[in-house]
Amino acid sequence: MQKQALISVSDKSNLVEFAQFLVAQDYKILSTGGTYKHLQDHGIEVTEVKDVTGFPEILDGRVKSLHPAIHGGIMARRSDENHMKTIESLGINPIDLVIVNLYPFFEKMNTGLSEAEMIEFIDIGGPSMLRSSAKNFYDVTVVTDANDYAKVMQEITAEGTTRLETRKLFAGKVFNLTAAYDAAISSYILGDDFPTYLESSYEKVMDLRYGENPHQKAAYYVDKTKNGAMKDFEYLQGKELSFNNIRDMDLAYKVVSEFNDISCCAVKHSTPCGVAIGDSVVDAYTKAYECDPMSIFGGIIAFNKKVDANTAVELNKIFLEIVIAPDFTADALEIFKQKKNVRVIKVNNPVADQVTYVKVDGGLIVQSSDNQFSNEFQIVTTTQPSQKQMTDLIFAQKIVKWVKSNAIVVATNGQAYGIGGGQTNRIWAAQQAIERAKAKVDQDLVLASDAFFPFRDVADFAAENGITAIIQPGGSVKDQESIDACNEHEIPMVFTGMRHFMH
Repeated sequence: MQKQALISVSDKSNLVEFAQFLVAQDYKILSTGGTYKHLQDHGIEVTEVKDVTGFPEILDGRVKSLHPAIHGGIMARRSDENHMKTIESLGINPIDLVIVNLYPFFEKMNTGLSEAEMIEFIDIGGPSMLRSSAKNFYDVTVVTDANDYAKVMQEITAEGTTRLETRKLFAGKVFNLTAAYDAAISSYILGDDFPTYLESSYEKVMDLRYGENPHQKAAYYVDKTKNGAMKDFEYLQGKELSFNNIRDMDLAYKVVSEFNDISCCAVKHSTPCGVAIGDSVVDAYTKAYECDPMSIFGGIIAFNKKVDANTAVELNKIFLEIVIAPDFTADALEIFKQKKNVRVIKVNNPVADQVTYVKVDGGLIVQSSDNQFSNEFQIVTTTQPSQKQMTDLIFAQKIVKWVKSNAIVVATNGQAYGIGGGQTNRIWAAQQAIERAKAKVDQDLVLASDAFFPFRDVADFAAENGITAIIQPGGSVKDQESIDACNEHEIPMVFTGMRHFMH
């Protein structure tokens, strides 16, 4: 009996060559709609599915392959005598090869289409044929990826058919694809960040050099349903990325995205080690560098504006892992070529995270992202902050949100001078930040805390070491002790009412 291949694809890459190969191998080709016309236009002998089913396509093509003549030919177990007698008695021929990819629902998300338009990109017949074929992989080869055509041709040429291990592999790829496809549709229709079943639709875009450590494997996946700064970035130069590189890129770019002014953030080991705004890109970088010239070595540098040649010259003076920005001048890119290993990354999308996931052993914690800042400032001390102090306090608050808790940031004039984070108590974080800042500047410094002061020790230490104003969430049962301390030292303290733990 002549073998049959059913082809129905939206991605027609390398399709003609593959179909010609199948015809040369004496396969009868069945097809539908646009694929049928595409093959016919290229002189390939092809039978339309409606001539097999005896039923025309209806409902604007919504129903064409959903028919026993198709699914019976796919699902029949060749080793089951009753199955084979049944389809023979009904005039159904086995279908041995199914080549199907799906309507481009992934690609149409976030393109501004209306709901009615998006619904028409939900594929029904395609997933049905794929799942049927994958279930029957002992007998049927199912191909969803044009990159797999070569493997199919190689095995058919060598052995007359595909290997069972290949058919099983391709079947697994089917369910992997349809799970992601259905997850994307579910996400679109539900519009719920916390559904009963947490769907995920991520596609691997690259294998990484390694994970957090060289003995760990890692890969990078992007969300097929949403855009974001770390999706669709352009890799302009440099060696391969690692797990830590992408995490640090993400953090650094989120920090600079907090500001409308020209800003720069340096990150080392998932912690900001320098942040500043400036009159120019090179000015912002110079100020960020001054915060911690030691830790910035081997770090990640992010900007929220285009990087020019002057900035590139300064960046090339030290060893950096990554420079990431929304754009680069041509001259800057030429300068970076002098250091071929530095990774230069162009970001094409704004920061868009709405949900944060944390993997735990056997589970996943999901929360809405910390995308808010309080504008309801409460001045709780007798001394009022000046306008300059309020500007510096708000600047420091935008940074401390991205520092590992317990977190303290000391700043002035749009420039962080001391960052203390990841400590198990708040006074240690404050001591670190203040001591680092005072080593560089000793006037007009303000302090921001990611969470409330449980005791007055931070307020006392800050005031005794030249801090002129404090911003913190408040909310401790001992808030009054810290208020009293600031009043005694005659420095202003502002409560925001909003905590920013980052664990």
